[in-house]
Amino acid sequence: MYERRGGSVFGAFLLGGLIGAVLGLLFAPRTGEATREMLTDRANEYWGQAGEMYATGVDRVGEVVDTGKTTAGEKSEQLRTKIDEARARLQEQVVKSAEVAKDKLSDATPVVKDVVDKAAEGTKSGVDIAAGKAQEGLDFVAKKVAPGEKPLEDAAEAVKGAVADAAAAVKDSGPEA
Repeated sequence: MYERRGGSVFGAFLLGGLIGAVLGLLFAPRTGEATREMLTDRANEYWGQAGEMYATGVDRVGEVVDTGKTTAGEKSEQLRTKIDEARARLQEQVVKSAEVAKDKLSDATPVVKDVVDKAAEGTKSGVDIAAGKAQEGLDFVAKKVAPGEKPLEDAAEAVKGAVADAAAAVKDSGPEA
């Protein structure tokens, strides 16, 4: 059975034809001079055909290269167009996303301000209550301390001043209307 080993059937056919032609010429009943002349004529004929085939091949390769360059230019231009379109779509999406974020931020700002104001009011109220309770405690301690005991009176006055300062600081840092 015939096995293909990298060559083509057409190549094998041509080789067989060439070998047959050479053997036919060598065993033909002609003189050596006539055979040499015939071989020279055939060689010249084949040489001319080979030159024509080479020129045709060069022309075809040139056409294929030109076609390839044209196709590559068209494809690269199409790719540039697609990239530019994608870039434009991406920029539009970024602008839209920025607008949506800005709208959501502007919608959330009043809500956040209200929450902060309520928290500040609650803190202020808690500090006022704590200051009042501390004042009551200090007044109670001041009544219980004998009038001649100076260190306790000084401590009570210092605590009373610190509580008043803290209450004033909280009131000053409260929400601005």
